[in-house]
Amino acid sequence: MGNINSGVLRPLGSTGLRCSPLGYGCYRVADGVVEHKASLTKFLEVGGNLVDTSTNYADGQSELLVGKTLKEFSDSNVIVVTKAGYIQGQNMALAKRSSFSEVVEYGEGIWHCIHPDFLETQLTASCERLQRECLNVFLLHNPEYFLSHQAHNHVPNSQDQEEFYRRISQAFIYLENQVKKGRIEWYGISSNNYGLPLTDPVMSSVERCLTEAESISPDHHFRVIQLPLNLYETGGVLETNNSGLSAVEFSHQKGLGVLINRPLNAFHLNQMIRLADFSQPGQEIPGPEEIDRLLIPLQKAECSLVEQLEAPLLSGPNSGFVDLIKQIVPQVRSADHWDWVIERYFIPPLKQWLETSRRKFEGDEFWEQWQKLFLQEFQEVLERLQGYLFLKQQDMSNDVRVSLKKIGYQRNQASLSQIALSLLINIDGISCVLNGMRKQSYVSDALGAIDISRADSLSILKMFSQKS
Repeated sequence: MGNINSGVLRPLGSTGLRCSPLGYGCYRVADGVVEHKASLTKFLEVGGNLVDTSTNYADGQSELLVGKTLKEFSDSNVIVVTKAGYIQGQNMALAKRSSFSEVVEYGEGIWHCIHPDFLETQLTASCERLQRECLNVFLLHNPEYFLSHQAHNHVPNSQDQEEFYRRISQAFIYLENQVKKGRIEWYGISSNNYGLPLTDPVMSSVERCLTEAESISPDHHFRVIQLPLNLYETGGVLETNNSGLSAVEFSHQKGLGVLINRPLNAFHLNQMIRLADFSQPGQEIPGPEEIDRLLIPLQKAECSLVEQLEAPLLSGPNSGFVDLIKQIVPQVRSADHWDWVIERYFIPPLKQWLETSRRKFEGDEFWEQWQKLFLQEFQEVLERLQGYLFLKQQDMSNDVRVSLKKIGYQRNQASLSQIALSLLINIDGISCVLNGMRKQSYVSDALGAIDISRADSLSILKMFSQKS
């Protein structure tokens, strides 16, 4: 593993900032998690200098981690990007008691808003959590929720499009004022829909966003966009939806910095494909019987509780938490959904079961000791099960390698994640590829992408998309 030296830094559009080709994506990191802090620290120590977070990542805990970690560095050259727009968690409570205008009530537990009044609360909170008086880049986070919400009732029409860009323009005016106040340097938009065809009614246009900014001021500060791009989702570089140019080409031509997200998490044919390796060459992929083996420690713990205290199991005398896990795990389609599965299906019944048992056995020495050991074992078992799920995905990763080989691209010594990152890093116009690196090993792996020999990435992506 090498370092990111100053020679590989590249311009972030016409902002005057220079960024590392790889950026640290903070989607799944949070303050208080030792490994997350260690991985971010490692990224900064090897020369990475762009960190991308958001007000809603880990409900604000991601920004807290970034703020605290950067305090330990001489961080004058670290570019901090954050985003705002989502209303979830503590922002949901804030929105319900504040009655912000133009809130998009998209679904249960997920609203969205880019009205200046809401953005003001988010910018203030971000500055506090990040411990900065001025943020380098502040992005509107997926404002296309407005159009997607309209699509629940009808196909978005020209009136919806005009309202969408009116809201963006209104937000831009607010952000220009924040630049004047010295609270942000540059602003932009992160949109999942920049790569959609012109004919798609929920498509976001970089060109139209730029036009809105130019109508506010010829010296506007709209200088950064962010969008997803990977082997399967190639619209950002192959879809000519901005005056005959792709979103990336148009942005490059106009001096906009381009940040890429989800380089390794591809959505294709209604499934998520993780572009990474999960086993060593020749390693045997375990069968379903592996689930039973991994659950043995948890099953023993449940049996000991029944034997010692005659305590009821989760769902009756013969059906415990182990049985629930056995029922759910075979249905999990991707290891990347594992955290969601845990929060949705395991944590609520576990809390209820433990609380019921606590009320019955509180003060019992065996119970107090058992509960601590069970929770520790539970966490370890969940981590082992995630490893099992990852190994089950290796066949899909092997198929990706075979497809790349068929179109003439092969890098035998590189991991699949390094290959996927390298192809994006080497596309002209892309400033920085954001990668989720919540483990130190992920940082080490990603750095290897910088050293892979350059290829004709656009041709490879085009041929791959035609075959997939």
